[in-house]
Amino acid sequence: MNNDFSNNGSAIAPRVGLRRRTSRGVAATELAVCLPVIVLLVLATIEACSALFLKQSLTVAAYEGVRAAISAGATTTEVQAACNQILTDRKIKGATITITPSNISALNPGEFIDVTVSAPCSSNSLVPATFYRGKTLTAKASMMMEY
Repeated sequence: MNNDFSNNGSAIAPRVGLRRRTSRGVAATELAVCLPVIVLLVLATIEACSALFLKQSLTVAAYEGVRAAISAGATTTEVQAACNQILTDRKIKGATITITPSNISALNPGEFIDVTVSAPCSSNSLVPATFYRGKTLTAKASMMMEY
């Protein structure tokens, strides 16, 4: 007797198993295509946030340094210590601090003092393969001497 329903009483039973295997193959292909893109987006987001944190840290350090510089009797050592305190607290590596003019005590009231803080992105990156390779971020703060 030739019966189309000889496989567990259903004519479509063999096709269901084929669909499961095919959908698994499609899912694996979609994962292979989409996963690298998703990983790249996540790493780029982490790196962009790291660069924003670095820029904000440099800005805060420059601001605190220039605030220390305008106080009465300030020295360049005190200004650098104020900047380094912020940079150390925020774990910024390789920063350079420039104070202009270098002789703070010679400034008269009404003259401006600038503090510039810069740091390389590569040594302050969370991601080993940095997107900002070779870039240096800089922040500058200026205030007028009051005393």
